[in-house]
Amino acid sequence: MTKNWLITGTSKGFGREWTEAALARGDRVAATARDVGSLRPLAEEYGDAVLPLPLDVTDRAAAVEAVERAAAAFGSLDVLVNNAGYGHFGMVEELTEAEVRAELETNFFGTLWLTQAALPIMRRQGRGRIIQVTSEGGVRAFPGIGAYHASKWAVEGLSQSLRQEVAAFGIDVICLEPGPYRTDFGGGSVRQSAPDPAYDAVRDATRIEWDLGDPRATRAPMLELADTDDPPQRIFFGKSFAAVEAEYQDRLAGWRKWEPVALAAFG
Repeated sequence: MTKNWLITGTSKGFGREWTEAALARGDRVAATARDVGSLRPLAEEYGDAVLPLPLDVTDRAAAVEAVERAAAAFGSLDVLVNNAGYGHFGMVEELTEAEVRAELETNFFGTLWLTQAALPIMRRQGRGRIIQVTSEGGVRAFPGIGAYHASKWAVEGLSQSLRQEVAAFGIDVICLEPGPYRTDFGGGSVRQSAPDPAYDAVRDATRIEWDLGDPRATRAPMLELADTDDPPQRIFFGKSFAAVEAEYQDRLAGWRKWEPVALAAFG
């Protein structure tokens, strides 16, 4: 069956790959971007199967309008992919109020506004799938990107509650947690706080050489997430599992070690 998608952040990166994958197999996609001109090649190639929509996800009214336009144009909304977002680099002490608020406005509130707009449509349909693009950084954290982690951990918590709230309506909620890929996350899309020299040694000691995946390889897995009758609550894209498993084992060990103190605090 042809599926009707709305994907945010489709000008490049994951969003563009997934949009092209869905269109190439005959689905229809409402593709959003701040610069709708970047979507012109898609419209030229796929015609009415793609609905280019200008959208700043931080604008709640515009998010509602985009979702309603997509559902009206296609007759239904089967899959919402909340992909729009960016990375902000900076030690926690270096972050300005404006920088943190901007990160949360896009990565967290933008996801919330699109999700809220889609839910009434999906409830009326009795079906729908919401794929929240969080990150490996939504379940673990590295120094120097605390604001980004805060935004993605927030999406994870929101989505875990949402999943339980909407299952009875036939709506699935998936947290997609990509590891590092050759997208624009560390390039033109990244934002950076003014560095404090006090943290130079920390930066040097914690610098990571990432093993970057190929974004094109995520095309078929994304289509599988949209189609499967057994959707996961969470899924990594890439080679994140072993490192995250080790970190969670360490967390469990810490909780077990301190359980007597925890129980003593109960009274």
